[in-house]
Amino acid sequence: MTGRDAAGLAALGIDIGGTKVAGGVVAPDGTILATARRATPGASVGDTEDAIAAVVEQLVAGHDGELVGVGIGAAGWFDRTGDTVLFSPHLAWRNSSLRQDLAARLERPLWVGNDADAAAWAEYRYGAARGADLALMITLGTGIGGGIVLDGRLRRGSHGVAGEWGHMRVVPDGRLCPCGNRGCWEQYASGTALAQTAREVAGTSRAAAGRLLERVDGDADRLTGEDVARAAAEGDALALELVTDVGEWLGQGIADLAAILDPEVVVIGGGVSMLGEMVLGPARDRLERALPGRGFRPGPRIVVAELGPQAGLVGAADLVRKEVTEGTA
Repeated sequence: MTGRDAAGLAALGIDIGGTKVAGGVVAPDGTILATARRATPGASVGDTEDAIAAVVEQLVAGHDGELVGVGIGAAGWFDRTGDTVLFSPHLAWRNSSLRQDLAARLERPLWVGNDADAAAWAEYRYGAARGADLALMITLGTGIGGGIVLDGRLRRGSHGVAGEWGHMRVVPDGRLCPCGNRGCWEQYASGTALAQTAREVAGTSRAAAGRLLERVDGDADRLTGEDVARAAAEGDALALELVTDVGEWLGQGIADLAAILDPEVVVIGGGVSMLGEMVLGPARDRLERALPGRGFRPGPRIVVAELGPQAGLVGAADLVRKEVTEGTA
């Protein structure tokens, strides 16, 4: 297959999260032509790979002659080549040879890498970061992930783990993070942070958290970030305060990133981004106050992602198409 042939073909994208394996057949213009999904059996490497293969087989059945390859984005830290998953906090991979294992089963060109990297590429190609010379993606969900697109190329870093913004240490000796350190950014600006702060408030003053506690039958331990987000959307004063706090932490972190990287645009994705201006407004305000050299230099635009939860599979599909087109797959 020539590069020109590959550029005009659909590709299959797979997005692997802690709860589901989602797949889609993606046209060259980013349109999703078909989808499939399975639950993620995260405790077992073999079972997770079985789920991936099942999604691929289901989608290939209807599009076999049209697919240039399979792109796979997964929650985890990859080496620079994408061959090995070094570590995944919510899945069983530990120094696992994911590309080799899947190549033997799928027998197709593969791109394998971090899901937030794939989402960043999708937003650069088809979404909120189109045309930017330096774009950063920040995914706000259970934690914080991200990706870098510079001069039209996805940048993975020297060891493959660039863009793990969530593990910048922002509070010395702060909350314990699953990565093993304390005070990481994602412990203060994520869905997990929303839930934890809400539970802390409820433990101190049940009266202040009364409307939130009504959602979980009075059991503060059951409060989730989704509960707080829904309450904020409905105008609950405490929930709005907690969302604003997350937004301010988000803006502070972006100011720190801007001091180092000077991006043109920062795209905010993930579940927390669904709150829109409730979280982005405070982030912009904090960025304006915290940007080094403020008043004498421009800062980045902060925008919400356009492709939503499908960005990861769209980006992964386009990345395998790109590799085949350029002859690097």
